[in-house]
Amino acid sequence: MRIIIFGSTGNIGKPLVLESLALGYIVTAFTRNKKNLKGIQHRNLRAVEGDILDKEAIKEAVKNQDAVICVIGSGRKGTVRSQGTKNIIEGMQSQGVKRLICQSTLGAGDSRGNLNFFWKHIMFGWYLQGAYKDHELQEKYVMESNLKWTLVRPGAFTDGQATGNFRHGFSPDDRTVTLKISKADVAMFLLMQLHTDQYLKKTPGLSY
Repeated sequence: MRIIIFGSTGNIGKPLVLESLALGYIVTAFTRNKKNLKGIQHRNLRAVEGDILDKEAIKEAVKNQDAVICVIGSGRKGTVRSQGTKNIIEGMQSQGVKRLICQSTLGAGDSRGNLNFFWKHIMFGWYLQGAYKDHELQEKYVMESNLKWTLVRPGAFTDGQATGNFRHGFSPDDRTVTLKISKADVAMFLLMQLHTDQYLKKTPGLSY
C-alpha cells in the first residue's frame, strides 16, 4: 500500500514514518526540509520537499497514493493546520484519492465533554485557544469533504513505546479517560485505520 504522510517530521510524524516502514508500507514523507528526516533511511521511503500551503505541490505529491495520513501542526497561532488540510483535501479530490486519516485533538467538536476543567478552560480556553480553533476549522473542512475520512482525536502526547493498550471510540461525555496517549500509540492507531472501516466518517477519541 502506498501512503503519504503530511507532517512527517513532527511529534507524531516521525514515529508514524518509522512504524509504517516497519510494517512494509511504501511511504512518501512530505516535509518542508528533507534534512529533518535525517537518520531515517529505507528503500520504501521517498521524501518530498514542499510547503503545505502550496496547492500544486500537494496535488503532485498525492498522485497515485492509496491513502493520505495528515498529522500536520501549526503551533499555538494561525491557521496553517486547517488551511493545509483544506489544500490536502482539494489535492486528493483532484487526483481521485479517497482515503484520508487525519489527526485532530481530543476536545474538538463533541469530545469537549471528555475534558477536565484544566484542559477545557485553561489550555484550550486560553493558552492554546488559537490552536484549538484551528483544529475546529480543520475538522469542519474534513467533515464537509466527500472523502472516506476518519478524524482521530488523541489526548495529550507523551513519550514511550507503543503499547496497543489504549481506549478508543469512547463516549464524548466519558470523564474516566486519562487525556494522555503516547506518540507511538497514536501512530499505531492511525495506521490501524488503513485496514478497517470501523471509524469511517467518524471521530474516535484516543486515550489511556
